[in-house]
Amino acid sequence: MAMWFVPMSYGQEAEAPDVKNPTNSIDTAWYDARATFYGDIHGGDTQQGACGYGDLFKQGYGLATAALSTALFNDGYTCGACFEIMCANNPQWCLPGSIKITATNFCPANYSKTQDIWCNPPQKHFDLSLAMFLKIAQYKAGVVPVRYRRIPCVKTGGVKFETTGNPYFLMILPYNVGGAGDIKYVQIKGNNTGWITMSKNWGQHWTTNVVLVGQGLSFRVTTSDGITKEFWNVVPKNWGFGQTFDGRINF
Repeated sequence: MAMWFVPMSYGQEAEAPDVKNPTNSIDTAWYDARATFYGDIHGGDTQQGACGYGDLFKQGYGLATAALSTALFNDGYTCGACFEIMCANNPQWCLPGSIKITATNFCPANYSKTQDIWCNPPQKHFDLSLAMFLKIAQYKAGVVPVRYRRIPCVKTGGVKFETTGNPYFLMILPYNVGGAGDIKYVQIKGNNTGWITMSKNWGQHWTTNVVLVGQGLSFRVTTSDGITKEFWNVVPKNWGFGQTFDGRINF
């Protein structure tokens, strides 16, 4: 994943997207998919990944995570969404009950294979952490048919905002997002600026090239169901890169 430098800009207020009012709700219908697992029982190899999250235990996601196939990942816009998943139609390997997970990674397609291509388009597939897979299926199964649906995310505490980048390229990672969980728009406001619309860089990393060093920062976040919340005065004026700040409220 590459980061690049951009020219200094002291842009003024950007036009805000029309996201004040909810425009749609998440689709909670049940659908068919398949599931496998990756990593070890302790979550090895499941940390970080294509959504841009870091230590999933410190960030509150733990082992209740999955990597999504291309058909579900949506170029990273589904990162942070929550799903309920149950094994289905395979009594030999399925276990009763369901699991609830957050999308934190991407399961890439493999066009060199002609079989077991679970994550290739247009297939819907969840590559679960091993601990989650074992809650719904036996280890020997390897891959099982599942039923899944979107559910609201229930998170503890406020939305968190992590700062990375450099003085001319600020990148924000919002995480621990409740409600719909997946983010559609992010705007940022310094003490001396209006609302500035950020661009999605990769996963759930959002960027601006407006220089905001030395200003306190507020955020306006819109999730995929159209709900917008404003997080005022989250970041103090003396903030630095590589820090995380608590938005205090959640969806």
